[in-house]
Amino acid sequence: MISVEEALAHLFDLLAPLPVEEVALAEAANRVLARPVTARRDQPPFAASAMDGYAMRAADAQPGARLRVVGEAAAGRGASSRVEPGVAMRIFTGAPLPPGADRVVIQEDVCREGDRIVLGDRLDKGPHVRPAGADFTAGHTLSAPRRLRPADLALAAAMNVARLPVHRRPDVALIATGDELVMPGEEPGPDQIIASNAFGLRAMVEAEGGIARLLPIARDTEASLETVLGLAEGADLIVTIGGASVGDYDLVGPVAARLGMDQAFYKVAMRPGKPLMAGRLGKAAMLGLPGNPVSALICGHVFLLPVLRALQGLPAAAAPRRRGLLGCDLPENGPREHYMRARLSPEGLVPFDSQDSALLTVLAEAQALLIRPAGDGPRTAGESVEYLPL
Repeated sequence: MISVEEALAHLFDLLAPLPVEEVALAEAANRVLARPVTARRDQPPFAASAMDGYAMRAADAQPGARLRVVGEAAAGRGASSRVEPGVAMRIFTGAPLPPGADRVVIQEDVCREGDRIVLGDRLDKGPHVRPAGADFTAGHTLSAPRRLRPADLALAAAMNVARLPVHRRPDVALIATGDELVMPGEEPGPDQIIASNAFGLRAMVEAEGGIARLLPIARDTEASLETVLGLAEGADLIVTIGGASVGDYDLVGPVAARLGMDQAFYKVAMRPGKPLMAGRLGKAAMLGLPGNPVSALICGHVFLLPVLRALQGLPAAAAPRRRGLLGCDLPENGPREHYMRARLSPEGLVPFDSQDSALLTVLAEAQALLIRPAGDGPRTAGESVEYLPL
């Protein structure tokens, strides 16, 4: 068995960032920017009013001053005339500041009488002017690689960048294996269960920016598994679920080897998730997950998500861990790194009493995976520990 860290290193060696394509700004949400993009203009492109009020010379903005109003400026419709001494112009938020003005007095501090205004006795400091280029100037870059969030897309739009270079989305083929499985909605036999793992993993893949293909269930024959693996043609990543252990009906390893898989590793010193396998099959990386539902989904968090991020050009790194306080005492850990389903309580991280790798109800209620290092000694409440948020 190898460690989780070693397994991730082997996995990353199997991968390379996917090719780059240009997509319209409206289609770029959650994609990974492959190259920096550069602003084509200043923002704002002119000095603009930050408030509704009256634009004037700062020297005229004195308590009790009387000024003549000569027009107005609104967003998208600036004024061509100049603001001279003793003159003001009605202005609205976002409008270009008229020539000669360098101060906006908010409308709450002004009393208007026809074409005249009187400033109040107490004026705020102002100036309520957004200078040209205050947000960014032409040549400002949006750095890469980065997952494009809503704020990034708004910034790119303001930079007048209509198309963005992003990495292609990973095509992921998901293959559940086993005679015991039927699809949700079907009527299982007395010795069958409902296939659940692939649906959780599919949601995980799509949330991380991949395209998930849910292939037919591969039955416990070499011919069936070989047929379904053939349907994964064109995938960037093949994920099998179950059949990766050493039982008589665990056929993923032998069949994949016969099809030419170059195996990178088999078995990881973690709990749950020991029977994990990885390699390359043709042009695709291949990840063989355990069949127990909790094991499969925890391995998804630990291995599948970092693989998807690396394929999309993000740094090849383990899932980011956080630190928190332990909310109860724990006995010493065994020889494998343990990912314990836990609650985030006011007292801290509290593992569920049962950590059975078949209990999806516990995983569905968990808010974190508390990570116990291999051979970790007893822990007491209040100690700092690492966890993965769920």
